[in-house]
Amino acid sequence: MGYNVFCVKFSSYHYHNHHLNVICSSSRGKSIRFWDFKHNKQLQIFDEHTNSVCSIEFSPFNSGKYLCSRSCDKTICLWNVETSKLLRVFNGHTDYVFCNIDDNNNESGDIGVIGGNDYTICSGSHDKTIRIWDIETTKHSMYSKSIQIV
Repeated sequence: MGYNVFCVKFSSYHYHNHHLNVICSSSRGKSIRFWDFKHNKQLQIFDEHTNSVCSIEFSPFNSGKYLCSRSCDKTICLWNVETSKLLRVFNGHTDYVFCNIDDNNNESGDIGVIGGNDYTICSGSHDKTIRIWDIETTKHSMYSKSIQIV
């Protein structure tokens, strides 16, 4: 049984570290899958989300070693692509994490990963909040309790 595919990205990690052309996809099937499309072979699957995985974003640092995912289960997950391990789960949104914003004002729905003294993630939700998450502690700051949707 197939599921709707919500997001597809080329894996910068696999390209930079193994010279492989790998596609990473997220779906309504609650999973993230890595595909070697040249050999038509599934390489990895991340399946810790409990609802649809709406989007994925590779880290702009460490050659894409880290992957963020956002889901209708109201969480954002941080994964280590190299080890296939779930590193952190960010809880705090009270509704679907439909929209994410990055530090370049990109409104494509991607998860924002911002560099600084510590790495942080920026997320937006249908709960009308924008949150900045500390990757190390998984704690968040809320930028706005009420965003006017026009």
